Amino acid sequence: MFHKEGKTIILATLILALIITDLTYFLLEDLPWLQYIIYVVLIFFVVIVLQFFRNPKRNTNVSENHVVAPVDGKVVVIEEVYEPEYFKDKRLQVSIFMSPLNVHVTRYGLSGLVKYSKYHPGKYLVAWHPKASEENERTSIVIENKTFGEVLYRQIAGALAKRIVNYAVEGTEVLQGTDAGFIKFGSRVDLFLPLNSKINVSLNQTVKGAEDVIASL
Repeated sequence: MFHKEGKTIILATLILALIITDLTYFLLEDLPWLQYIIYVVLIFFVVIVLQFFRNPKRNTNVSENHVVAPVDGKVVVIEEVYEPEYFKDKRLQVSIFMSPLNVHVTRYGLSGLVKYSKYHPGKYLVAWHPKASEENERTSIVIENKTFGEVLYRQIAGALAKRIVNYAVEGTEVLQGTDAGFIKFGSRVDLFLPLNSKINVSLNQTVKGAEDVIASL
């Protein structure tokens, strides 16, 4: 299954690949070795595009008592920080970095009411840069949950990510594990949790979106 955000790009990629294949066949008929190289490169390119927009089904254990990973990737930050945009107080930050090879679907880490959803234009620093959370292009979303209260997650563009898609609309109810958006070509998501949250992951751990539990109460 492929994500709807990739349909146009996938279609364009396939059409382009077919055109180049036909041109290669007719124009390079006397250079079979070059034809072979071009075909291999085309296949590799198509596979990369298809795998980037894959949207595998996930089995979420829906619960008010825990927060699941919003994305696939590696945990790169676990620390107590001051969150200046919405809470303006200290929170536990857990950040997950996605490489271009990871699934890039963003999923809701918990169920609840969307209280805040804001897009911020910005820079394109590498996603693991300490200032990426405040200076890069990003969206900030706050969900009010019965158990955790308000939790903020932030989609952050990286050096390659040039488009963030956010489906969270203020005033709507959302369900843990369902589709919340998409970030194209390498990025990061920050979670800002209450200080009394029990963190269930460790640094450099690889997590799977909508399935692995990040924190519980």
